[in-house]
Amino acid sequence: MIEVSAAGRGGTPDEVGTVGALLMGPDGGFITGSDFLMDGGVTAAYWYGELAPK
Repeated sequence: MIEVSAAGRGGTPDEVGTVGALLMGPDGGFITGSDFLMDGGVTAAYWYGELAPK
């Protein structure tokens, strides 16, 4: 699944930390009740790409 995703790789701890810093910092002050899929496009590839269920 990871190879056919948009990113083509797994995420790094730094990438996860960057989103955490955004949400906890002043730039994320207006973000509430959101879901952030941090999967490099794996979910989209599963539902809409080559791996989509027929």
